[in-house]
Amino acid sequence: MLRPRDAAEVQSLLEELSAGERANSLWVLPGATRDSDDAARMVTQEGAPWCCDVDPWSALAGAERLISHGEDEWTALGHIAGLSVRVLSSGRYGTASDDRAALACRVTQVLNSVAYRDPFTGAEVSIEAAIDLLSDWRRILESNRAIAAASGMAWWKRAEIRRLLWSPHQRLQISSRPRRALQLARRAGGAMAIWPSRVSSALIENAHRREVPLVRVEDGFVRSTGLGSNLVPPSSVVVDHSGIHFDPKGASDLERILAETEFTPRMIERASALRSTIIKAGISKYAAGSAAPVPDRQPGRKLVLVPAQVEDDMSVLAGGGGLHSNLELLRRVRRLEPDAEIWFRPHPDVDAGHRKGAVADADAFAFADRIVREPSMASLLDTVDAVHVLTSLTGFEALLRGREVACHGTPFYAGWGLTRDLGSVPERRGRQLTVDELVTGVLILYPRYLDPVTGLPCPPEVLVSRMAAHQAPNRLGWLGPLRRWQGRLMALLR
Repeated sequence: MLRPRDAAEVQSLLEELSAGERANSLWVLPGATRDSDDAARMVTQEGAPWCCDVDPWSALAGAERLISHGEDEWTALGHIAGLSVRVLSSGRYGTASDDRAALACRVTQVLNSVAYRDPFTGAEVSIEAAIDLLSDWRRILESNRAIAAASGMAWWKRAEIRRLLWSPHQRLQISSRPRRALQLARRAGGAMAIWPSRVSSALIENAHRREVPLVRVEDGFVRSTGLGSNLVPPSSVVVDHSGIHFDPKGASDLERILAETEFTPRMIERASALRSTIIKAGISKYAAGSAAPVPDRQPGRKLVLVPAQVEDDMSVLAGGGGLHSNLELLRRVRRLEPDAEIWFRPHPDVDAGHRKGAVADADAFAFADRIVREPSMASLLDTVDAVHVLTSLTGFEALLRGREVACHGTPFYAGWGLTRDLGSVPERRGRQLTVDELVTGVLILYPRYLDPVTGLPCPPEVLVSRMAAHQAPNRLGWLGPLRRWQGRLMALLR
C-alpha cells in the first residue's frame, strides 16, 4: 500500500516497483480525482487500483507493507496493524531511518503525549478507556453500514433512531411506506431496518423473496424516563440482524451472544458494577413509578409479584406459549402458590388506556391479595420474594436483585439456568449462566444507548447515570399531557 504526496512521488515510486508489485499494490491518493488529478491519471494508466477517501483500517487489513510519510497518521496505524512500514520523509510518527523498534517507540510516545477526555463528562480518561469507547463506536458503525432504509419507525422517535443507526457511508432513508423502504434498500443493495410490530408479515415475506436482509429494531431494556405509550423517545434500542430477542421460535443475536461469548473477568466486573448501580438508583426499563411507599407485607407468608403485560404485545404473542390473558396468568399463579401473598401489578400502558389487557379489580381480587399501582417497580422488586411472569422484562429485573423468577412463557432470560421455566425453552439455550454473565449479554453487548445530553452513542453506564441524576429529559415533553388525555378518553370508550 502506498500513500504518496503528489504526482512526482507517484512517478518515482512506480519506477521502483516491479510489474508484479504494481499489480498487487493499492494506492491511496489523498484528495485525488480520476479526471483532473495527475497522480490519479498516472496510477490509472498503470492499471493499478487506487482510492482517495477510505477507512484506513479496512484498507490496512489486507496489506503486508505500507509506504507513507512520517507526518501521516497512516504511518502509526500501519505499525499498530503489524505491517512493514517504510517512511519516505520525517514527521512526528516516524523518520526515514527508523527501524521497527524505533518506529514503535515513536508511535508510543505520540499516543502517550495526548490527553484523552470522556466526551460525556469532560473528565480525563486513560488511553485504554478512550480506545474502548472508540471501538464500541466503530462496532456500531460497522453494523450500521449494511442498513440502507428503514420503515415502521414512529415519527416521534425518528431523531433517536437516525442517531443510533447512523453510518458515515450513506444517509438512512426512513419511509412511512414499507414497500417504498423495501425498494430503497433493494436499489442500494443493503438491508432494511424494521420495527417488528409496525410492519406486516406480507412485507417480511416480500423482503425474503427479493433477498433484502431485514434488521429488527426494538426498544432496549433500560429505555427512557417515561413510557413509550406517552411518546417518550427511546434512549436505547436493540438492533438484531438474525432475529429478535422476544421471539423464541428463531435464533437471535442475543441468543448467540449468551450462548457463545467467553465472559472475561473484566466483563463480569463491569456487569456487576452496572447491576449494583441500577439497583442502588432504582432504575427499571422506563424509570417509571411514583415515590409512594411500598405496602406492608403479611408476616410469615411468601410474597409473590405478578406483573401484567399488554395482551397483544409481540413478546406475549411470540413467547407466551398461547397464554395471552393477564387474568389467566394470575389464576395459574394462585394455583401454583396457594399459600403465598400475591400482589398484582397492572401494566402502566394498559392503565393509561393506550393498550389492551385490563383486568377489573374485582376479578383480580379473586386471586390476588393486593393490587399495587403506585410504587415504582424497582421498589416492589426490592420487597418481594418471587416474581411470576409470562414474558415480562420484570423477570429480568428481578434476577438482577436475586429474586426467584418463574416463567410461564419463554422470555429471553429463560433457559439459562437462572429461572424456573414453566414454558417450553428452545434447545439452542441450555448453557448455565451466572446473573452477571446474563447482564453482560443483555445490558452491555446486545443493546445500543444514546446519551440524552450529548446525543452521542454511549455505554449503558452513561445512560443509567443520567437517569439516576434526572438528566434524561423527554425531548417531546409537550406531548405527554396530550397523550395522557387521549388515553383517558380511550379507556372511557372501552
